[in-house]
Amino acid sequence: MNWNGHVAIVTGAASGIGAGIAECFAEAGAEVVVADVNERLGASVIDDLQARYGKGLFVKTDVSQATDCKKLIDETLSAYGQIDTLVNNAGVNFVKPTLEMDEADWDRVVDVDLKGTFLCSRFALEAMVARRSGAIINIASVHTVATLPAAAPYAASKGGVGMMTASMAIEFAPFGIRVNAVSPGLTDTQIWNDIQDAAEDAEMARQHWMDNIPLARVQSPREVGNVVLFLASEQSSYVTGANIFTDGGMTIQLTNRERFASKSLQGMAPQD
Repeated sequence: MNWNGHVAIVTGAASGIGAGIAECFAEAGAEVVVADVNERLGASVIDDLQARYGKGLFVKTDVSQATDCKKLIDETLSAYGQIDTLVNNAGVNFVKPTLEMDEADWDRVVDVDLKGTFLCSRFALEAMVARRSGAIINIASVHTVATLPAAAPYAASKGGVGMMTASMAIEFAPFGIRVNAVSPGLTDTQIWNDIQDAAEDAEMARQHWMDNIPLARVQSPREVGNVVLFLASEQSSYVTGANIFTDGGMTIQLTNRERFASKSLQGMAPQD
């Protein structure tokens, strides 16, 4: 696919998965709008993309605020005249027991992860409907189908993103607009570093997660970006309403991979 002239917005692109997605678009030749609330990190990402690919525009955006989301879309249209792809990646998360949460904790996650995805989509869709073309890719999570204790607002938000993706895919298909989701598992970002740092035994924590991922490794942000590029491209022209899991198989297994193998494979040796 020729990405020249393709305009992609990536929210939450100042670090982590979002930065990896933005890099994939810029490397392919697309014009990339990096949206993030962190101006310092966002400017750093743009400086890097400009130096390497000559691409990139930064728009400071708090996706939980409708005025910021509309400004993001307006500034993109002013700079490039169109929006071909919107990647709703911005998100926050924390681990806290439900009985220790307050309303502000809940609102912080839901406002960014769920409402922010709606708001950016809402304003971008106006421009896409006018052109009868476009692709929206929502970065959801493995938490759309499986979750952990003390993650109620995150699980609720990402589950909502999954169903919002399906609803919008149906609603906007007549306008030639495709809406899909990507659900990453563990990814090599600051969150993965925080998981290990918070553990009493970092190596034991790492091994625990590797044992629960059939591919036995953590993915890179660019591996998520590669799937996003596919969903934004003409190669996925008949794909809409999908939720693609980039989780190394984490959500498909019934039991711990290593423990199961150590017991079951002993009886699978060829018989004379």
